[in-house]
Amino acid sequence: MGTSRKTTRAALTGAVAMGVTGLFAAGMAPAHAEVGEVVHTESARAVDGSYIVVLNEDTAGMSASAVTAKAGTMASDYGVTVNRTFDSALNGFTMRADEAAAERLAADADVAFVSQNQRFQITDTQSQAAVASWGLDRIDQRDLPLDDTYTAPGSASDVTAYVIDTGVSEHSTFGDRLQPGADFVDNDDDATDENGHGTHVAGTIGGAEYGVAPDVSIVGVRVLDANGSGTTAGVISGIDWVAENASGPSVANMSLGGLADAALDEAVRGAIDAGITFGVAAGNESSDASGSSPARVEEAITVAASDQNDAEATFSNYGDVVDLYAPGVNITSAWHDGSENTISGTSMATPHVVGAAALHLGANPGASPAEVADAIDSNATADAISDPTGSTPNRLLHVGG
Repeated sequence: MGTSRKTTRAALTGAVAMGVTGLFAAGMAPAHAEVGEVVHTESARAVDGSYIVVLNEDTAGMSASAVTAKAGTMASDYGVTVNRTFDSALNGFTMRADEAAAERLAADADVAFVSQNQRFQITDTQSQAAVASWGLDRIDQRDLPLDDTYTAPGSASDVTAYVIDTGVSEHSTFGDRLQPGADFVDNDDDATDENGHGTHVAGTIGGAEYGVAPDVSIVGVRVLDANGSGTTAGVISGIDWVAENASGPSVANMSLGGLADAALDEAVRGAIDAGITFGVAAGNESSDASGSSPARVEEAITVAASDQNDAEATFSNYGDVVDLYAPGVNITSAWHDGSENTISGTSMATPHVVGAAALHLGANPGASPAEVADAIDSNATADAISDPTGSTPNRLLHVGG
C-alpha cells in the first residue's frame, strides 16, 4: 500500500495478558549507567514491569536461535527476565524488568526501542436481538435500496484467513473449514473462543450464511481472554505466530482497540512484509484513528464503520489514516455458543473488508498486500457515505464488478 493511499497512522487495537515462564533468569546489571528512552511509559493502560524490546533492523534475517541467544545475553547483561522471543513479524522479546533496567537496555546499540507493555480490548460497542444482517447485501451493490441478496463474486477456497482475536469456536457455519490455530492466553494450541467476538468476526469473513468469502479457510489466533482483554505482548505473539506459520495466499483480521503502540505497529508491518494482507479496525472512540494502533499502520487496510443509511456510524473513528468504510452497525454473525448474535463496531466492519481481500486473493493468488489493498480501494463505491468526518476517504466497500 503506497503512501498515496493514506498518511502514516498511529493507533492500537488489541492484546492479551501473557502468563509465560521466563526463558532466562535475571543476571547482574551492567556497571555503566547510560540510559535510553522507554516509549509508552505514561500510557493509562501500561502493564507495570512488563516491556517489549524491538531489536535493530540490522538483525533482520537472524535465525530463531540467534534471537534467543541475543535475548539471553541481554537478560544476563541487564538483569532482566525474558518471557518470549519473536523472530518472524519482528526480532525482539518481551521481558519483566524494573524501570531502571529497561532504560539501560533501551540504550543498547542492538536495540531499536523498548516499549512499555499495554492492555488492549475488543472494539464492539453493543449487542441487540438478532435481526437479518444487511452488511453482505450492501457490499455487492453500488446504491441503496438493498435487494435482499448477496452472491460472492468468486472463490477463496485456496485462501486462509487468520482471526487475531478472542479465538474462534466450532460452528456449523464453518463446516470443516476451521483449521487448528494457537492460543496466547493459555499458551497452547486450543484457540476456542470464550467471548464470542472472534467467532462473530470469523463468521463475517467466511461463514456459510454470514460470510463475504463463504469458502475461505479460517484459523483462530487467541490473543484476548474471555473478557476481550489482553496486552501488547500477547497480540504481538499472535502476529508473530501468523507470520511464521502462514502459507499460501493469506489475510489477517485485527478487530482490536487501544492506544498507539510502536512495537505493535512494527509487528504488523513485519507480517505484511511477509506477504500477509491485514485488515484492522479504525476504533470506536468517535475520534481520529491516527491515535490508535494498529489503525495507524499505513501498510494495513484500516476500516471505519457505516450504518444502514450509508452514514458514518456514530461511534466510528475517522481521519485520513482510514482507507474505506464497511457495514458495522447491527451486523449478525456466528456466536461462540453455536448461535448467532447482532453487534456493532468497527470490529464488525473490518471482517467485511478482510473477506473481500480473501476473494481478491482467490482470483489473484500472487497479489502482494499492497496490490490487494489498492484493488479494494479502487473497487470501492466513491462518495457513498453521506457525512464522512473531516478528511476521511469517502469510499464504501464493494465486491464484484
